[in-house]
Amino acid sequence: MPDIADFARLHPDIEMEIVSTGEVVNLTNREADVAIRMVSNRKTLPLNLHGLKGPDLLAGVYMSRDRLAAWRAGAPDPIRPIVIGGQALPDWVDEGEFRATGVPFRTPDADAQIAAARQGIGMTKLPCFVGDADHLLARVPGIDVKSRAAIWLLTQGETRKTKRVRLFTEFISHRLAAYAPLLAGRSISRC
Repeated sequence: MPDIADFARLHPDIEMEIVSTGEVVNLTNREADVAIRMVSNRKTLPLNLHGLKGPDLLAGVYMSRDRLAAWRAGAPDPIRPIVIGGQALPDWVDEGEFRATGVPFRTPDADAQIAAARQGIGMTKLPCFVGDADHLLARVPGIDVKSRAAIWLLTQGETRKTKRVRLFTEFISHRLAAYAPLLAGRSISRC
């Protein structure tokens, strides 16, 4: 993924603070100068924001390699869907040659979701760049990679014209473009 350290080295005169959060920051209230968001519907973006659309971010369904091998060998154990929080039963549970059954295993966050999949509890939907990079996980065969969102770089009002914001958004947009195949799920799959 884009290396922020490269930007910091190239621009030692620009003060910056990087905050990674699952929460949506309010750019209008200046909670941030730039937000990098995963947006599944462009129409949901506030009209007062200026956006630069980046690459598509696709997701696939993943499960533990060991669990996949056991299932292929005939292990009868049910494979549960793994979801974060109160998410509804995913639409992919009835797709492909593997079927998730039973009550969903609910996790509080993405870290626990990945850990549950690694432990063989079931299968879950992850961004392809996360699932494909994890040597303990494999894509579930027969379930297509699907568009989850596009990455957007967002700024507000006059902030976008400041040197630090302009340089940062240009840098990040070029770096994200270089990773477009990985983000779109066209990386090497270990199925």
